[in-house]
Amino acid sequence: VPPITSQVQTAQQTPKHYGITSPISLAQPKEADLVLTQKLIETLRPFGVFEEELELQRRILVLGKLNTLVQVWIREVSEVKNIPSSVIDNVGGKIFTFGSYRLGVHTKGADIDALCVAPRHVERSDFFSSFYEKLKEQEEVKDLRAVEEAFVPVIKLSFDGIEIDILFARLALQTIPENLDLRDDGLLKNLDIRCIRSLNGCRVTDEILHLVPNIENFRLTLRAIKLWAKRHNIYSNILGFLGGVSWAMLVARTCQLYPNAVASTLVHKFFLVFSKWEWPNPVLLKQPEDCNLNLPVWDPRVTPSDRYHLMPIITPAYPQQNSTYNVSTSTRAIMVEEFKRGLAITDEILLNKAEWSKLFEAPNFFQKYKHYIVLLASAQTEKQHLEWVGLVESKIRILVGNLEKNEFITLAHVNPQSFPGPKEEIDKEEFSTIWVIGVVFKKMEGPENLNVDLTFDIQSFTDTVYRQAITSKMFEADMKITAMHVKRKQLQQLLPKVAIQRSKRKHSSDGLRAMNDGSLDLSVDSDNSMSVPSPTGPSAAKIARASSPQGRHIYLVILSFDGIVHGLKIFIISYLIMLIIAEDGTKPDNVGTSSSNATQKGAAPLKRPGSPVLHDSEKKPKVDSVQQTPHPSPCLSAGPANKRPASPLGNETSKKVEEVRQRSHVECFLKFYFQHCVNFVFYTLFNSILCVHFLPHSRITSNADLSDVPILPTNPIPVVKNSIKLRLSR
Repeated sequence: VPPITSQVQTAQQTPKHYGITSPISLAQPKEADLVLTQKLIETLRPFGVFEEELELQRRILVLGKLNTLVQVWIREVSEVKNIPSSVIDNVGGKIFTFGSYRLGVHTKGADIDALCVAPRHVERSDFFSSFYEKLKEQEEVKDLRAVEEAFVPVIKLSFDGIEIDILFARLALQTIPENLDLRDDGLLKNLDIRCIRSLNGCRVTDEILHLVPNIENFRLTLRAIKLWAKRHNIYSNILGFLGGVSWAMLVARTCQLYPNAVASTLVHKFFLVFSKWEWPNPVLLKQPEDCNLNLPVWDPRVTPSDRYHLMPIITPAYPQQNSTYNVSTSTRAIMVEEFKRGLAITDEILLNKAEWSKLFEAPNFFQKYKHYIVLLASAQTEKQHLEWVGLVESKIRILVGNLEKNEFITLAHVNPQSFPGPKEEIDKEEFSTIWVIGVVFKKMEGPENLNVDLTFDIQSFTDTVYRQAITSKMFEADMKITAMHVKRKQLQQLLPKVAIQRSKRKHSSDGLRAMNDGSLDLSVDSDNSMSVPSPTGPSAAKIARASSPQGRHIYLVILSFDGIVHGLKIFIISYLIMLIIAEDGTKPDNVGTSSSNATQKGAAPLKRPGSPVLHDSEKKPKVDSVQQTPHPSPCLSAGPANKRPASPLGNETSKKVEEVRQRSHVECFLKFYFQHCVNFVFYTLFNSILCVHFLPHSRITSNADLSDVPILPTNPIPVVKNSIKLRLSR
């Protein structure tokens, strides 16, 4: 089955008016445009976007074998079901292709999307049973697996080294003619929804090819745009960017607006059109048609949820759907910015001020942002890992959406490329994958430090993934998700060396740094108490040993003891203060305002007023810290780092000190201590065991980076929940 059948040739004979509007320009190409197009082809060739003729013939041969296999199988099923021999002789059956292969823009080694079309007496259950068994008997078939419960059920296999995904559609026809045109809307009558979904890929691909003025110009332009999108990390439907069919429709719309232009011009016009497109106005290749089959179609006038789609690109075949429903605020902003950058570069290229290679230069994602969220998914066996990674990746866009809703986050950019992750324990077999999300924090006005808690955003994401895994009965006890916050300089300790390409030029201290500068309270956490290599640690091997069960027990003992010591300190300090107040009659207002007075006199200002434990890299807590009110979070203070608003605690203490003059020292002490200190002791113990956020003897990160942030643990410590809490210095 060749990638382009005789159906495509009719596209050249369609009317000159394409799309839902008149063309912007009918200008014919100039000599300079043809020269630039040839240069574009030469630039694309080293990237492997063109397949050799020998490889193409091999694909055609494999598809021919698969087509014959389908026809033989359908005949066998027909005989088993006692279909009349006169019908069996002409029963037919056919393999159709769609996707990049059908469009003629597949790259070297790309897989093939195929559709098996069968007559009405062949059931879907036959496809996943007898046809599956028939494939298993073929010597050329490797890595055979069926995914019957998927949204679009599929059989995946490798046929003679070529990866193929085969869908199934059962038509309401007695036989399948050789010249069947799947664009016929009448074929959808009396079909179940799974068959309609399976047919959709072929129908959309065929419609696109019939709606472009010049197929060869369309193909070359699409090859260039797909390569550009992949190089700029914005090619992934599942992660909220655009997939292959969406990019194809954008290029097709550009071709409709400039029907006579060649590829070099079309690439430039592509960036011109979509950098200025007023989203969420939809991109349409043809006027939607209603076939009265009562199938759901994209229509914001009827369906309220369609009104919230941010970047609608509507498929041309009935039932019309939005192919970009996964796009979020962040991913759209990232793509629009890339469109604008692409326009600037192609402007230079058309003026001969730059070469095409500049357009395909890959930006360094790992230098682009200062803050990153790293996700790690791991499982014990390779089979479990493949299933687990597929599920986690399909839900990452939920995490991006959660981060976008955070009031302190401007943008979240997930890199579509995943990487093999480090092992938790060197001597233990484990498979893991990591994804990296770049995060930009809002630039806040004022000098105050900013406290950001991402715990809920992370936790709701992991809960969704685990719930889905349990519901689909694929969850295993060793499947884990871990999330951690790292800064740019720490990524190199988590990612393979190939992924990190250090930029030689130094980053400006303002600009990006001013936008998302900050410091972190690094919590490496997971629902499964999984310990993951810390980006501040020396190596994965050392960290794995340090995070052994024995090491964890030692940490817990030390931290519990640390909580008791803090409690004793406050016991003694409280007693001394109350003796002074009781004997000298010192007014509590003086105690309550000692912090501000000290600051005015040049003393060091109090740090982290809402935290029950004051970590300071130079000094121990002063006496006036007793007046601070414990906060529910061990890592996050309630307000600005340098300012503390007036608290009602002062008035309460004032009344209590008046009582001191009539009561004994012991009674006064007990009342003060139990009301203001006991809760701190228990809270410290509780936090030490469950949250383990504080480790007093750990390595202290430089004040220039972390200001007054809690001391970072050198080694990772397991906790119960995914928790990421940050303190950003402004």
